[in-house]
Amino acid sequence: MRNNIVHIGAGELTYEIRAIVEIAEKLNQLGIKTNMENIGDPIAKGERIPQWMKKIVADLAMKDCSYGYCATKGVLETRQFLAERTNRRGKAQITPEDIIFFNGLGDAIQKVYGFLKREARVIGPSPTYSTHSSGEAAHAGQAPVSYRLDPDNHWYPDLDDLRLSVKYNPAICGLLIINPDNPTGAVYPERVLVEMIKIAKEYDLFIICDEIYHNIIYNGESTKPISDLIGDVPAIAMKGISKDLPWPGSRCGWIEVYNRDKDPMFKRYIQSIFDAKMVEVCSTTLPQKAIPLILSHEQYPVYLKERTARYERCSNIAYDILKQVPGIKVNRTNGAFYMSVAFDRNLLNDKQSLPIANPEVRALVESLVAAPGTLLDKRFVYYLLGATGICVVPLSSFSTAERGFRITLLERDEQEFTQIFHTIAESIQAYLAS
Repeated sequence: MRNNIVHIGAGELTYEIRAIVEIAEKLNQLGIKTNMENIGDPIAKGERIPQWMKKIVADLAMKDCSYGYCATKGVLETRQFLAERTNRRGKAQITPEDIIFFNGLGDAIQKVYGFLKREARVIGPSPTYSTHSSGEAAHAGQAPVSYRLDPDNHWYPDLDDLRLSVKYNPAICGLLIINPDNPTGAVYPERVLVEMIKIAKEYDLFIICDEIYHNIIYNGESTKPISDLIGDVPAIAMKGISKDLPWPGSRCGWIEVYNRDKDPMFKRYIQSIFDAKMVEVCSTTLPQKAIPLILSHEQYPVYLKERTARYERCSNIAYDILKQVPGIKVNRTNGAFYMSVAFDRNLLNDKQSLPIANPEVRALVESLVAAPGTLLDKRFVYYLLGATGICVVPLSSFSTAERGFRITLLERDEQEFTQIFHTIAESIQAYLAS
């Protein structure tokens, strides 16, 4: 090319959660049955949408207004509904003008990071959901900046590490919190959130809090939405319907902005995000119209309770099986529908393997693990996939120095789910002993 057309952050855009699907598809072609436990899509794992919810969507699809543009920030009636839900709790107060809809939270994440000044950094958790870490790193053209989540303390944030990281990096202007957390399934107690907000206030940071899983909490845990604790700190909460309805194919998410007027620079930044949305025109109309009707339906809390009870059972089955396995760190998940497992340090090496009977599959896996720069947990994930058909995601792909894997808790057949985790437990032991 006449000039370099590649964005400075192009190399930071990675998404192993979907990239590994291509390998699983090759195994399918070779006759291997796969269990796809890599991506948080309840629909793909057999979640049945109830008839009452389908009827709401079907009735909206029969109305001509569902096919037109909506306001740039989103359907006004829906934004009024959501603002009232937040305001009823009596803490942070917002108006419909503080809510902006996007085509999924992935779209929101790219906008939120993309309209920061390039030198301005947002520190995120490690491990972290890769759409956040890739989006922030791509905006800056540098590796993500992060604070550690501690696998020896329920995957809670290491607050000392966070404070020191912020103190000694003056480029940091924002703090990302994911609660409940993806990929770990941790749910942060109020005391942890309060301390994180204190750090943000002390160092004049704004907060981004991804709360997409906020309605999926179990095992007796509880937490607070960031709006109930934020005080006068500028903040953005990210929300959506892809997980708790679930309707991931709707591509419908939104941000709520708190304390926009407390800082003129933050206010101008938020305006730039709105201006970008205006250039785009608007987000998809029909799913927005469905939100008030679904969330206020009398069957919605019943349906949500049934689903969270199922995730709780799966969480406990998985934990009870894996906690018996030496050489790994595993925590009971209390929110979302993921579990992250970390290997103890220095246990993995590049000589370990699992037996694979099919010679073509074995050749494929060996070619993958022989690629230069293949990390040790990715090596385990490839062998697990080739030997058992179980598809998980290497923990290293979530921007962390920990080595392990993330797995979903979405398999609906409890007998199948239990067998998957017994197979993983046996495979870990065999792999470490090889």
